Amino acid sequence: MSFLSSLFGTNTGNSNLTKLIEEGAFLVDVRSPQEFASGSVKGAVNIPVDFILKNISKFKDKKNIIVFCRSGNRSGMAKSVLEQNGIKNVTNGGTWQDVAACVK
Repeated sequence: MSFLSSLFGTNTGNSNLTKLIEEGAFLVDVRSPQEFASGSVKGAVNIPVDFILKNISKFKDKKNIIVFCRSGNRSGMAKSVLEQNGIKNVTNGGTWQDVAACVK
C-alpha cells in the first residue's frame, strides 16, 4: 500500500487532516458539480478535476490545500496536476466523507 500512497499521495491519517483543516486549509472537492450538490464538506469549494488547470490561480496563495473526491482517485490526479504546476502544499484527503469527519 505504501507504493500506492506515494503514487497518489493519499492522506496520512485523520490527525494530519484535522490539523491542516484547523489551520485553515483550502478544501477542494474535485468531483462533478452534480456530485458536489448531493453533499460535500462544510466550507469546501467545487473545482472538478478536469478544471484544475483552468483554475490554477485559485491555489497559488494557499498555505495548505486538501483535495478530495468520492474514492481518492480523482483527488490523486488533482494533486498530481497541481504539483506538476508548482503547487507543492497539496494533500490528497481521500474521500469527501473522510475529510468531512475531520471538520469540526
